[in-house]
Amino acid sequence: MGSFNPTMLVKKAATEPMPVSSYTAINQFDSFVLHPQLMQNVLDRGYKDLTPVQDQVIPLVLSGKDVVGIASTGTGKTAAFLIPLIHNLFSQPSGRVLIMAPTRELAVQIDSEFRLFARGMGLYSSLCIGGASMSRQIDSLRRGADFVIGTPGRLVDLEKRRILNFNSFSVIVLDEVDQMLDMGFIPVMKYVIAKLPQNRHSLFFSATLPSKLDGIVNSFLTNPVQVKVSAEKSSAHVNQDIVKINGQSKVEVLHDLLNRDGFDKVLVFGRTKYGLDKLARALFAKGLKVAAIHGNKSQGQRQRALKQFKDNYVQVLLATDIASRGLDIDSVSHVINYDLPQTYEDYIHRIGRTGRANKTGTALSFVD
Repeated sequence: MGSFNPTMLVKKAATEPMPVSSYTAINQFDSFVLHPQLMQNVLDRGYKDLTPVQDQVIPLVLSGKDVVGIASTGTGKTAAFLIPLIHNLFSQPSGRVLIMAPTRELAVQIDSEFRLFARGMGLYSSLCIGGASMSRQIDSLRRGADFVIGTPGRLVDLEKRRILNFNSFSVIVLDEVDQMLDMGFIPVMKYVIAKLPQNRHSLFFSATLPSKLDGIVNSFLTNPVQVKVSAEKSSAHVNQDIVKINGQSKVEVLHDLLNRDGFDKVLVFGRTKYGLDKLARALFAKGLKVAAIHGNKSQGQRQRALKQFKDNYVQVLLATDIASRGLDIDSVSHVINYDLPQTYEDYIHRIGRTGRANKTGTALSFVD
């Protein structure tokens, strides 16, 4: 497949007015009958107005309905399933929740959100991801975890070691399923689904719903309610433009941009691990504070790089598409496509890292 060229999309975006959301929420957070401590935790997080996916999904999950949620990252879907599941499990302590996510970063993000929402409620999670200590994860599971959050490979590895029993979970969430499809995890999902109890509460979230996932949907869910939130809304607060290289050095063009006012917290996407490491060295040599995350980095290295970026210790985070989904980083001023994405969906996910929480961001794509 050839690279996706966003030039025409950006030209269209520049000539059309930005879409304005006309959605009016039916509910408010305080209209849900939630446990008082959970409600306090929600309010402490600064949650006030419901996003469309939260407004529609939370009451369905509270009532025990199976849900197919078609929503991209940045729409608030993690809170949409965590808040009602925490309430349900606290009300019926005999259950357990399994959450499967395609990447370590997304699993870490979900676990972090869970800990904040469940603070003071006596509920515990276990984070099961590759690149981290297996023995610590085994110890955590043996101590007892109400929510098990992990990536497909590590979860199946723990199950085959007889540390996890998929039949013991009363609730399962598959998150970012289209990315699991892209990463080749369909056999793993089918393996897990086959071992789940027949009587369960199932939630399925994906940015898109390609026909290849029909079999998973049919085998996984029972009379599901579909909630669809337009993916295009994720770019409603993003100003998009192209940067024509015209034979110049891409590194020099990027360096010049990063030295301009307003480029305070910049996420730069590249295609290859080798290319990003080379770019990181070049920018570091020019005096910029930079970090990189990609598949060859250990989990510890990736988490340190993300923390440095979130805490504004580094100005620039270089990433492959492993970071384009599920990362919730506040106040990213710019996303720069140093290398063009492969597909339109990848482009939307990348630029969705800025312009979040009703803030305006900028996405720039380098083109020859």
